[in-house]
Amino acid sequence: MLKRGMSTDDLFGGALSAPLPGVKRTKSAKPSQAEGPALAAPLAERMRPKTLDEVIGQKHLLGEGAPLRVAFEHARPHSMILWGPPGVGKTTIARLMATAFGLPFIAISAVLGGVKDIRDAVDAAKAHMAATGRPTVLFVDEVHRFSKSQQDAFLPHVESGLFIFVGATTENPSFEVVGALLSRATVYQLKSLEADEAKELAERTLKREFPAMPWTEDALELLVGLADGDARRLLNALDVASTMATERRADKVDAAFLRKTVPATLRRFDKGGDQFYDQISAMHKSVRGSDPDGALYWMVRMLDGGCDPRYIARRVVRMAVEDISLADPRATTIALEAAQVYERLGSPEGELALAQAVVYLAAAPKSNAVYNAYNALRAFVKKDGTRPVPMHLRNAPTALMKELGYHAGYRYAHDEPGAFAAGEDYLPEGLEDMRWYAPTERGLEARIREKLAALQKLNDDARAAGKGRRPPKKG
Repeated sequence: MLKRGMSTDDLFGGALSAPLPGVKRTKSAKPSQAEGPALAAPLAERMRPKTLDEVIGQKHLLGEGAPLRVAFEHARPHSMILWGPPGVGKTTIARLMATAFGLPFIAISAVLGGVKDIRDAVDAAKAHMAATGRPTVLFVDEVHRFSKSQQDAFLPHVESGLFIFVGATTENPSFEVVGALLSRATVYQLKSLEADEAKELAERTLKREFPAMPWTEDALELLVGLADGDARRLLNALDVASTMATERRADKVDAAFLRKTVPATLRRFDKGGDQFYDQISAMHKSVRGSDPDGALYWMVRMLDGGCDPRYIARRVVRMAVEDISLADPRATTIALEAAQVYERLGSPEGELALAQAVVYLAAAPKSNAVYNAYNALRAFVKKDGTRPVPMHLRNAPTALMKELGYHAGYRYAHDEPGAFAAGEDYLPEGLEDMRWYAPTERGLEARIREKLAALQKLNDDARAAGKGRRPPKKG
């Protein structure tokens, strides 16, 4: 054990000892079991902007002439939904609005709150309204986690002006917020911090909170990459690294030191949220657009973010049948085999089979002809009447059915030249000339197109010669 006053080198290359001169440390008495030392507010809270001009990022909303800046400057508070990824300033904007207009601020978390919290907020807002005649800013974090009935509970109070409602969500409000509430609020979409904005935040924080602990340029670049546009993540990592470097009397924070303090940071990824569907959409569109690098990039991004490879495997099979289809039927086989290989090998070996399938699909000839034909027929059948099966296509297992004409005149294709009954019809009466499947001129489907065209000519020739089921067309 170390005695008081001793120090030792540790994993981080520094010494455990007193802090560097000039670094602020909170003095406190030796804590008892009942009382712990006074804790400072989290760094993210200490760095929360106090004015609009201090906000970094969101220039499309807060820049000169932008909608929220104009609303603030002209004292026009209004209900809103702030939609964006974590750590981009949703809570900050809500707090700044309350401060700018001198209104009370009530915050509810939909993760932890419930009906009681809503009732308490209503009571507090009513008391304030009765005393001052002014509304209350109600901030609901993660509003999409409230049920429909809980969201509906806000409606009369938003309508009456009791609340200026500010909902924050990481999910698409079109799907997650009830329509009535959505119609009473303006939706603003917030964006992740750009790299230069994240770096500006880091430099501002270091100057204000850790002036005695320099960071190297490569450490700042690594920090910005790890933050992935999330200001809160950036500040947390900066706080941990700077504090640890100070305690170990390191002379600086470089990339190697930062990697040791934040050894495993995944990119932001919500398995059930918008980013999940945005990334699989990007992967699918890259395959459809015949870009193997783009498709592979998005697949790896999803795996890096924690997506279940089995989900990717299912989507790869869907891509094969939707976008490649009969232009290259091998694509479906390769996609299915990749899914089986992953089930047999697991991660990470099995993921290589998925990568192989994704690259093959992206490079393969494309056709959505079957997809289009299927969807067109679904729509047609849904609105069309119930047409009877033509008599010649019906089976006749009983004598009565034969007497009624079932199966009469049916031509067995294998007994015809080329195993094709030229001039025969297989669609209900009135639909004989309808066509839904239109093969492309790409890949194997080009040959299918040629064959169908040749068979159509045989049908036309047979009907013109009076050999078909229908009479020849006049003229």
